[in-house]
Amino acid sequence: MDKLIFTAASGADRLMRAQQVHANNLANLDTAGFRSNMEVAGHAKPNGGYGYDDVHMTNMQADTLSTRAGSVRETGRPLDVAIGGKGWLAVQYGDGEAYTRSGEIEMSAEGALSVHGHPLMGEGGPITLPPHTAVEIGTDGTISVLTEGATQMQVIDKLRLVNAEGTELTKNEAGLIVARDGAPLAADPNVKLRSRALEGSNVSAVEEMVATMSLNRSFEIQMKLFQASDKMNEAGNKLIGA
Repeated sequence: MDKLIFTAASGADRLMRAQQVHANNLANLDTAGFRSNMEVAGHAKPNGGYGYDDVHMTNMQADTLSTRAGSVRETGRPLDVAIGGKGWLAVQYGDGEAYTRSGEIEMSAEGALSVHGHPLMGEGGPITLPPHTAVEIGTDGTISVLTEGATQMQVIDKLRLVNAEGTELTKNEAGLIVARDGAPLAADPNVKLRSRALEGSNVSAVEEMVATMSLNRSFEIQMKLFQASDKMNEAGNKLIGA
């Protein structure tokens, strides 16, 4: 088999996986706090095997994150928060924790706070609020409630706010952010919140559509390389048989 087929197959495979990455980004265009994935082609790896030592295949990584901020809109809901600048909210995941930019905080009938079903972490662990008539979340993450009969707000807990560079982060199987080395991120007192607001996805529909069209054109080129390889093989067979 002509070695060109390996080159074309490798390129076509990378392009198909890249299209999946961009399709997933577009599907989460309206997901609060979503961070788009970026497909990155890494160093080529040798194919191996007798006679194919000089054939290399592309190596793609799809776990690189775009950390640019999304647009913020006012909601007026006391439990909605948006992170200003860099930073992440910590949530419980399994036996450890993971991170998110989504500030759509929900409260159960028992007062337990969560984000998309994952318990929201405070300085003392998962946060549960006592019965109250009002709740406020401060810019530093402090959660205050007004209990029945009280005249002043009482601080209950403080959100666990962390920070890290985008290159140190990836997504787990649930789409939550985690450190590449699996270690918990350190709390950052400089992370600030904007209450009664939500940050949207940082996906740009225009950029994703342009990237998808470019990938489609590149995929067509790879298919033409398959055809060229087939014609070369036919011509070679005719010369051998002549």
